[in-house]
Amino acid sequence: MANVASTTRWRTRLLFASALLAAPFAATWATETPSSIAALVDAGQFQAADADIAQALGQPGLDAAMRDALLFQRERMRRIRYDFSLDADALKARIRKQVPDLRDDEFRDWDEHGLLERMAIDGRVMYFKRDASNIFRLSAEAAARRAHPAPFDDDPMQVLNDYHREVRSASLQENRSSVLPHRVRITQTLTVDADAVPAGKTVRAWIPYPKALPGQQDDIRYVSSVPAKHVIAPDAAPMRTVYFEKAAQAGKPTTFSVTYEVTLSAQYHAIDPAKVVPATITPDLAPYVAERPPHLVFTEQLRLFSRQVVGDEKNPYRIAQKLFAAVDEIPWAGAREYSTIPNLSDYTLHAGHGDCGQQTMLLIALLRLNGIPARWQSGAIFADHGYNDIHDWGQLYLAPYGWVPMDVTFGRLHPGTQAKPGDDALEWFYLGGLDAWRVAFNSDFGQGFTPAKQSFRSDNVDSQRGEVEWSGGNLYYDQWNYGFDWSPVDPH
Repeated sequence: MANVASTTRWRTRLLFASALLAAPFAATWATETPSSIAALVDAGQFQAADADIAQALGQPGLDAAMRDALLFQRERMRRIRYDFSLDADALKARIRKQVPDLRDDEFRDWDEHGLLERMAIDGRVMYFKRDASNIFRLSAEAAARRAHPAPFDDDPMQVLNDYHREVRSASLQENRSSVLPHRVRITQTLTVDADAVPAGKTVRAWIPYPKALPGQQDDIRYVSSVPAKHVIAPDAAPMRTVYFEKAAQAGKPTTFSVTYEVTLSAQYHAIDPAKVVPATITPDLAPYVAERPPHLVFTEQLRLFSRQVVGDEKNPYRIAQKLFAAVDEIPWAGAREYSTIPNLSDYTLHAGHGDCGQQTMLLIALLRLNGIPARWQSGAIFADHGYNDIHDWGQLYLAPYGWVPMDVTFGRLHPGTQAKPGDDALEWFYLGGLDAWRVAFNSDFGQGFTPAKQSFRSDNVDSQRGEVEWSGGNLYYDQWNYGFDWSPVDPH
């Protein structure tokens, strides 16, 4: 994870690009939606957007696709209001829980330097609900002001440790890229709030489910579920789920769960840059060097930024290293919901921060722009001490090595004061390697479910927490919660 001090470096790197090309975001949204309405939503002019939506919905002969696109813009505004729910006084009150003597002038200084994510909605400035925690990741000055500093609850694999050393050693000794397998039992739950759905109505739920990825996760075995009746999507599904139905009961939460076992393996590729050559773009690889609107678009600002970072480098692995390092400099921060963002890669290029999916999408866009095939993976990460979280990462194609992993959020590994001989070789562990403390549900983004969801998705980019609906429509994240538990499986 990028250090809070890197914000200044990132903003300096972007200054030249921003000065030449002032447009803040690429105008790429669902093509079915009139661009003027999407632009009004992005500009925070919700009243005007809603009036235009109402007028458009009243037009005779409106087809179903256009109607859905218009209604989603209305839903997007609702979700944006849910994310941007704090005025300045409310945000200050939250920050003062960590900085009791917060001054108005320092709050104003953070705000003016773009360290607080905000949006003017119909003329009223509203702040992102996670600003009160993000500020301590984005500003070293703010972090130093905390009355009771505590470490962030981050994945321990983001710091170089003996596990990374063991993975590399095992890979070199065994002459294998897939090593140190361990078998785990995982239970995922999805619980809908009591009375979120009227009693007797059928609740339809999708819980993410692992994909078979040889050498990464193997021997997936369904164990049990609640309810017992279920439908597991085909292994070929790019976003794999297990589907359930259950009738809601008055005054009671509606709970779904699935338990399975899977063998997870670490990966390590000892990449020799001198052996890497430009990939021959076959029909199978062609989709992974192409643009894919709305989130992978080769905008002029993306091209300019790429030129600044890559320079005259021609070796694909060296190009990948430069781009990986540049995106790694972006500080991590909790993100607004992906369904509200027009173009994730473009957003991350300008926001000065990003979460794992935003960083990964930007890196994929930059790699593809440079002719290096890149694709998405996502799922969940976990650790021995009880830590777990949702997470996104990816893969890139390097000839002659083939597809190899990348996790730019974990980034470059630095040993710090605990350095051991050979640690220099582990700096780029996550550009070609991966730990086995994660489970992947998705090999792509923005794909449909089996069976198909009938209403809007809560997340139309990723699938890590689950999705729920009933005949009255989608249930958003404020109406349910999810859980993830795991335990090791004794090999004997």
